[in-house]
Amino acid sequence: MRGGNPREEKFVAMEMEHLIKMANEIGGFFEQMPDRSEAVNSIATHLRNFWEPRMRRQIIDHVEHGGGELKQIVRDAVLTLKRPKPG
Repeated sequence: MRGGNPREEKFVAMEMEHLIKMANEIGGFFEQMPDRSEAVNSIATHLRNFWEPRMRRQIIDHVEHGGGELKQIVRDAVLTLKRPKPG
């Protein structure tokens, strides 16, 4: 965590919990799709289109450090955010 300030660390942890919850809810919606690859792409597209860059950086960093509490399909989608967007 940052700088050792307990209040700031608690805020950062609470914010990450919120991002994890939101990402898993998005993943839960899209994981119902029959094509897993399409579901992963849809999750990543949603995160690109509706999450601000700071939020995306935080969730990418979380996944790079293990991604605990995230659904596997969400972790897979988040890792695609690191690649250049096609097109």
